[in-house]
Amino acid sequence: MGATPSPFAGRRRALSLWSAIVVRKHACSIISSPLLRMKPVRAAALAGVRMNKGRLGRPLKRLVELALTLVAAMIVVVVFFRAFENRFVYYPPHYPDGFDSPKVYGLAPVEVWIEARDGAKLNAWFLAAPSSAKVLLWFHGNAENIGMGLEQMKAFARLGVNILALDYRGYGKSEGSPDEAGVYRDGQAAYEYLVQTRRFVPKNIILYGHSLGGAVAVDVASKNPCGGLIVESSLSSGREMARLIFHVPGIGYIFKSRFDSAEKIPSVQAPVLIIHGTRDRVIPFWMGRKLYDAAREPKSFFAVEGAGHNDVLAVGGEPYLARLGAFLETPERVRAEPARPSGPARPAGYSKV
Repeated sequence: MGATPSPFAGRRRALSLWSAIVVRKHACSIISSPLLRMKPVRAAALAGVRMNKGRLGRPLKRLVELALTLVAAMIVVVVFFRAFENRFVYYPPHYPDGFDSPKVYGLAPVEVWIEARDGAKLNAWFLAAPSSAKVLLWFHGNAENIGMGLEQMKAFARLGVNILALDYRGYGKSEGSPDEAGVYRDGQAAYEYLVQTRRFVPKNIILYGHSLGGAVAVDVASKNPCGGLIVESSLSSGREMARLIFHVPGIGYIFKSRFDSAEKIPSVQAPVLIIHGTRDRVIPFWMGRKLYDAAREPKSFFAVEGAGHNDVLAVGGEPYLARLGAFLETPERVRAEPARPSGPARPAGYSKV
């Protein structure tokens, strides 16, 4: 599997010439506005500040100039982040990157195409388990596609259920470009495909999402009936992630993407299993605990000791697969497991965005 950065914590990409031109265009349009080209006295007068040259003098002029410069700079920053937000959030690997032959792993999934409500054509793999009435709807993490998850699919196939693995728009062979609303529509389209085309009963659909996919799974589960929800190594909200990454108070409100899973998960009317590695350096362990605390009963928490963000299966091994298998078989029995999550706590001094 490929590396899976959080929706906000990724590589810092060098902007292309086109990107620089767009930013310059936005910045110049702001800086060249009539208000900023006025003399401080005139600008202050329009803003309701009465300046008397004899009494107030240069200090107030400089203060007004500084204030106008700061406002302009803040607007430029907001425009910049809004214009290029999706470049910072999503890292979609395109076909053929990562697409080994499933036969190498002893798998024979069927390639299917699903159309989202806005017309986007989405690529997916369906791995059948004829003896099972249940299906695992699998939403992968960022910076990977379904081809990169073949080893994990092989492990999940041992659980004896059907599997549908989806590539969001812009990932793998899927059309379009990703954004928050778009990946939610993709998740909904995959759910509807299982119900309407494959004729699965909603109570037999178990949603599984890793990292970014966890936010998609929570969104779909909060709007549709399902048999269970599994969220692995996922964030509680995009704003909290932005606060952790940039260390700037209020930075989360600049971004349009919210990924507010902690607010949505109480609406899930199905058993919930939260899984998180205790040494996750991408999405901190306490975010998994926050999702667990916000979820309704029945719910369970599985802390994978020593696991990071992308090696939960490798570190968790057989106990991890056994926990998944037990949940898939009887999700409602998690009520009998009053788990007390253990692991690193929220860092001292952390403040909400």
